[in-house]
Amino acid sequence: MTINDAKRLAEQGLFSDAIDLLTSIITENPENADAFFERGKLYWRTGNRSAATTDYAHSASLQPDGPAARALEMARDIESYFNPDLLNP
Repeated sequence: MTINDAKRLAEQGLFSDAIDLLTSIITENPENADAFFERGKLYWRTGNRSAATTDYAHSASLQPDGPAARALEMARDIESYFNPDLLNP
């Protein structure tokens, strides 16, 4: 199975299956930055922000110039955003 297979599963809405497949790929090759990045995107999409950020960080450590570095920066910006007006509508 490949990362593209996981992407196809995600396109079909089978996020859990796609995450499981990417986890298997990572288990077989823990240096696969692309697999960490793709799994991070799926975690983010399913609302698991903490796991997504962890995967982005790991991917960025493996591939500093890869897309996960930018995704990690954006995720941290989103997590640190605070708008007091939203607390008192």
